[in-house]
Amino acid sequence: MIFSSLGLSKDLLEAVKYAGHEAPTSVQAKAIPLILKGQDLIAQARTGTGKTASFVLPVLQLLQDAVSGNKKVIKALVLAPTRELAMQVEHAFKAYGRQMTRPLRTITLIGGLNIDLQIRNLHHGADIAVATPGRLLDLVKRGSIDLSLLNILVVDEADKMFDLGFAEELEAVLNALPVDRQNLLFSATIPEKLTVLAQKFMRMPVHIKEEEGAPTADRIVQRAIEVNRNNRGPLLRHLIQAEQWGHVLVFVASVRDADMLVVKLLKAGIDANAFHGGLTQAQREHVLKGFKTRKFKVLVATDLAARGIDINKLPVVVNYDLPRSPDDYIHRIGRTARAGEMGVAVSFVGHEDQAHFALIEKRARVRLPRESVQGFELTGEPLLKEKGKAPVKGHRMSKKDKARAILSAN
Repeated sequence: MIFSSLGLSKDLLEAVKYAGHEAPTSVQAKAIPLILKGQDLIAQARTGTGKTASFVLPVLQLLQDAVSGNKKVIKALVLAPTRELAMQVEHAFKAYGRQMTRPLRTITLIGGLNIDLQIRNLHHGADIAVATPGRLLDLVKRGSIDLSLLNILVVDEADKMFDLGFAEELEAVLNALPVDRQNLLFSATIPEKLTVLAQKFMRMPVHIKEEEGAPTADRIVQRAIEVNRNNRGPLLRHLIQAEQWGHVLVFVASVRDADMLVVKLLKAGIDANAFHGGLTQAQREHVLKGFKTRKFKVLVATDLAARGIDINKLPVVVNYDLPRSPDDYIHRIGRTARAGEMGVAVSFVGHEDQAHFALIEKRARVRLPRESVQGFELTGEPLLKEKGKAPVKGHRMSKKDKARAILSAN
């Protein structure tokens, strides 16, 4: 399969060639022709499968081919769960659209940035809006955005919308849009609650799914290193130096863990920065730009902040803390081995992590040999979970006893 067989215009084919893409991915080959036909679509695709281009390219072409009015009004809306992902999508629209004969204007509407400035930008007109649900609803309530002529809606990483608690905001946005539109939904997983919502706002959507197979990329070398929790920091520093990791994304469980690990890395002479929700939008953009341009070696991130990060030629991802969800494991390691490159994903596994990592392996359809690094071996025995003591009756009144007491008093 080649891009020229998908029905894309000459301008977009030039942009694809300029971006270095030789052949479409499975999801691109399936989605692009359907979207160009005006079909509603539910696409299930993992991180790293080229799903952003799957909707950006055909949306650009559909808007280019549409009859243009005198005023630039928003004709396509992309909803994204996080600010970083929204900015990534905006970048893709600009990158693929730069060769077009009739340029299309894209605007990003996200929290953390000056809303008055965004309102002024809207007044200048835009063809495409990429937005997070909360900020979009603010603009709708203020009457600052005109969506009356919207032709295309894209919901990107829809499952994450629900995971992050945006279900109500998403439904409110859908109710504010014109009914007659094309709907495109992209998601790594399709939970039941998402299916129920899709039935409400989509018109006979076609379901596509990337090719079956292991949900982790063949080009990623996955490693599981056993280590005690209090030895993870020294082991990470050792691996960075011994294996000459020049560019590393490290995942931790919390904002506090990210900040603490960065302090330890800096003390060891390793350039590092934290990337999490505790930073302002300007700080996050500055840190991410520094990491992409390799001004420092290690980025320590939380799952929420890192959603949507796309780093070219990122060689190593480290699960310093294991992800809570097995699905998040796939999203994390998918940050490496992009665009045909090879990558390494390392997970630190302690005594208390064994059962959870076994579940991750089962869901990811892999079985990894356990490694140990000399000087950092896993020691001691796993702690046995003690059963909690049985409740002692008589110390407090039960709810039933309290109700009976109130009734008898009356």
